[in-house]
Amino acid sequence: MVLMALDHVRDYVSKLHFPPEDLSRAAVGLFATRWVTHFCAPGFSLLAGVGIGLAMQRGKPAGAMSRYLLVRGLWLIVLDLVVTPIGWRLGFELMPAFALVLWALGLSMIVMAALVHLPRGVVAVGAVATIALHNLLDGIRPADLGAWAPLWHVLHVPGFVVPGKLFVGYPLVPWVAVMALGWALAGVYAWDEARRRRFLVVTGLVVTALFVVVRAWNGYGDPLPWTPQRSTGLTVASFLNVRKYPPSLDFLLMTLGPLLVALGLLDRVRGRATEWLANIGAVPLFFYVIHIFLAHLLAIAIAWVQGGAPQRILAASAPETIPDWYGLSLPGVYAAWAVVVLAMYPLCRWFARMKRERDDWWLSYL
Repeated sequence: MVLMALDHVRDYVSKLHFPPEDLSRAAVGLFATRWVTHFCAPGFSLLAGVGIGLAMQRGKPAGAMSRYLLVRGLWLIVLDLVVTPIGWRLGFELMPAFALVLWALGLSMIVMAALVHLPRGVVAVGAVATIALHNLLDGIRPADLGAWAPLWHVLHVPGFVVPGKLFVGYPLVPWVAVMALGWALAGVYAWDEARRRRFLVVTGLVVTALFVVVRAWNGYGDPLPWTPQRSTGLTVASFLNVRKYPPSLDFLLMTLGPLLVALGLLDRVRGRATEWLANIGAVPLFFYVIHIFLAHLLAIAIAWVQGGAPQRILAASAPETIPDWYGLSLPGVYAAWAVVVLAMYPLCRWFARMKRERDDWWLSYL
């Protein structure tokens, strides 16, 4: 959640008004600031699946889990299309709507409502096969499917499902496979600690090595080949510059491998830092929704200081509206990120405490 905030704050307050993936203009520092946040969405999906699996291992019946996932999935979609746009735009212009990460998580949960009734091994094999093979579908263009084009945007290719009204930025495939993989992975948490940590670390290292091999091949795995650049750092950036929308095989190997290693190494780590982060991790949806408003309000404050008047900054959806004079350097971006995270901490601690002390049914959906 903290890394995710970095990406959104950067999007709002950076003076560099172009994609960090544009290596013809971006420096290594800007690309790295964007790249490190690539671990967020795969982490959300994988750990959501792990959470589903752990709840069922603790005794929640499949039927009850299905009902919960259906309701929570629909709620996340509503949040993504109705509530968070108010924060992104600080206004009530809900169209065009952008279906982003909460959409993907919500739609994946709706699919998981059916998958939790299947054997864990079957789901695991299907998830791995989907992650490994979905790039074979890259050649299918929505325009080739006629009336079925909107469905292909929902499933695999970002684009407008309803022209000018609904844009899907996070297609279902392969995000649902990552969540399903997490659900299957939850079984390792029934193992003893040493065996579990060894499995997670070794598997993560193997997946990471597989990313290096597949990416070095420069063939199947990502539609954007890496190429030598004007410096060693940017050549490394080109190697790591893989497609996120939808996530390619290379993208998922690059992110899931280190995530598995981290899950193994941090399995039993305790300390002040982990306690601090746990307050945020206990209420991730609350953090996600509220931090959008804080980031945008901070952007307005910066514009007020720099330009003498408050101004909405629509960086995420309309970069062409950002004044040339507006924005902070990369160190300023990191300072603004720290401000947002520190401001979120007491709010998260309050909400996490309320969730612990109360058992209202609706709190389980927040």
